[in-house]
Amino acid sequence: MWTRDFRLFFTARSVSTLGTGMVPVAMSLGVIQAGYGATGVGLTLASSVVPMALLVLFGGVFADRFTPRRMMVGADIARVLSQATTAVLFLTGTPVLWHLMVISAVNGTAAAMFQPGLASLIPRIATDVQAAVATQRTSESFMLLLGPSVAGILVGAADVGVVFLMDAAGFAVSAVCLALLRLTGAPPPAQEGSVWHNLKEGWHEFSSRTWMWGVIIVWSVMGIAVFGPILPLGATIISAAYDAQAYGFVMSAHGAGTILGGLVAMRIKPVRPLAAGATAMLLYALEPLSIALGLPLPLMLACHVAAGVAMAFWGVMWMTSVQTQVAPGVLNRVHAYEVAGSIMALPIGQALAGPVAAVVGPQELLGASSVISVTGCVVLLAVPAVRRLRRVAATS
Repeated sequence: MWTRDFRLFFTARSVSTLGTGMVPVAMSLGVIQAGYGATGVGLTLASSVVPMALLVLFGGVFADRFTPRRMMVGADIARVLSQATTAVLFLTGTPVLWHLMVISAVNGTAAAMFQPGLASLIPRIATDVQAAVATQRTSESFMLLLGPSVAGILVGAADVGVVFLMDAAGFAVSAVCLALLRLTGAPPPAQEGSVWHNLKEGWHEFSSRTWMWGVIIVWSVMGIAVFGPILPLGATIISAAYDAQAYGFVMSAHGAGTILGGLVAMRIKPVRPLAAGATAMLLYALEPLSIALGLPLPLMLACHVAAGVAMAFWGVMWMTSVQTQVAPGVLNRVHAYEVAGSIMALPIGQALAGPVAAVVGPQELLGASSVISVTGCVVLLAVPAVRRLRRVAATS
């Protein structure tokens, strides 16, 4: 598996993901230090998420038309420039909020152009797709766990701008590594017809796979009712019951679980990957349930580790299925629909969490989230197309 091309890809993703883990902390601290408060933080972060959700479908079309590598390298170069600009703004004075929002929107747009191509690269550089996906996800989990700590140290010892300089350097390394890949077996570019025709073709490929749209429907419901509420409500409840440091420990426990889950996924290769992944995801309900019940901190940490393991294992099973079950010529577009369906529900859940919790109570809402989480997994296992989907054997 550790071929020259996979090492380059692994380096590209690991280095850039470290920056991804650092930036939210650095941006939040920088915006607050600039005097824009929590509202400014929310506006800046949302400025990145919205274009990502709106434009990722077009990223899939462009990846199939112009090749994934061109789109990914171009997106990395755009983020080198945008993050270097952000660094200059922080290092030379107090940045203007709308400047940061515009740069965040550029980053979100670049991410939308980058993300769809990921799905089609791994099958072209690795013979064992599941092992490659698991290795990549484990590294990304570790970098996302490490990133906030590195950002905090750099901001305290130097300046917010230094974090953005490091992030720009990471994207530069990623662009070089991706440009050096020796890719073979590329499908012909999807240049026939208009962009809208290509979008329609991608939708047909997506909607014709019951196992795929069935998962996305359930995942969207869970995004609104489970994954969305747990972020703001978990921070509020745990910080109030213990302190901010305890919340950091809890988030680190989840991160450690995702690393462990990735390692497990390297070793276990079930014949029916989505059935195995959905079964593992039953454990995720422990995360909102532990907060709702106000469990002692050690038990809460254990529940978050288990939830992290479940989430990572499911993620590897899902991505492996997508990358091996869909034809290469439409994979980028299909993956774009999958990404759009997965991420659009999350901000809705985050936005509704506060108002709904004010009516029913935060603990009660998270208790309902745990029930919905289990129900979602049961529904997935009840869908024959999901339950019976078989693993594609690794190529030699």
